[in-house]
Amino acid sequence: MPIPRGSHLTRRVTQLYVGLTLYGVSMGLQLRAGLGLDPWDVFHQGVSEHTGLSIGTVVILAGAAVLALWIPLRQRPGLGTISNVVAIGLVMDATLALTSDLTSLAARVPLLLFAIVLNGAATGLYISARFGPGPRDGLMTGLHRRTGRSIRLVRTGIEVAVLATGFALGGSVGVGTVLYAVAIGPLSQFFLRVFAIPGLDQGQRGVVASGSGRPKAAGEARETRAADATPSTGPVRQPAAAADTPAPERAERGGPAQRSDLAEGDGGPEGGATRTSTGPAGNHRTT
Repeated sequence: MPIPRGSHLTRRVTQLYVGLTLYGVSMGLQLRAGLGLDPWDVFHQGVSEHTGLSIGTVVILAGAAVLALWIPLRQRPGLGTISNVVAIGLVMDATLALTSDLTSLAARVPLLLFAIVLNGAATGLYISARFGPGPRDGLMTGLHRRTGRSIRLVRTGIEVAVLATGFALGGSVGVGTVLYAVAIGPLSQFFLRVFAIPGLDQGQRGVVASGSGRPKAAGEARETRAADATPSTGPVRQPAAAADTPAPERAERGGPAQRSDLAEGDGGPEGGATRTSTGPAGNHRTT
């Protein structure tokens, strides 16, 4: 039986804010490791160095700017979306204020590995809360819906663009950037299963990133084709499902099967137990 959306509210809110807090911590620690950042943070760092703003402030401003791009894409933000914009940048700045740069490679490498694993766990926590995707993941899924291009292609295009821009501005690119891109997808998928709230995702499938409209279910499509083929002298067959019945999970044309909150990767893992899709620079932020 589907669990009502209001059920497990305390757990969902806790997972959301614990996840966002740990995400900001992981970003700060990866920067302190000094071995390369994820694509969006390469961009944030580059802008920070040229504007004099703290990197956390740049994260917040960039998130708000990306969120504004949701308007023409007809994406609808949730509590998690707005919280993502504000919380991650604040926590990242706080983490940097409480830590210092490391000089020993023997300390920097373990810190980098810990930061990436922590980022995957944080992604699983806040996405499983099902309060809406982060602004960057919503941009990705919105462009996917509007253009018809695959999630993988859209995500890769966005992150290659921000990575190249950030590198040109002086952002830190290194082995950590590559390791993050390779590891964050599997890590996020693992932690999405670990922190999934049983039954929460039932009856909430078929809509990508809470945008408007939905594709037809396979059963509805068959019913419609059968109705169209019926001779005009015979009875007209009616679709078995109402128009507002949630469509089951399935693979969309040009991309993987998606659920409502993330394309589900920034994350993401952008994307309950959401399936993620990452390109070469697979950032799952929902930042």
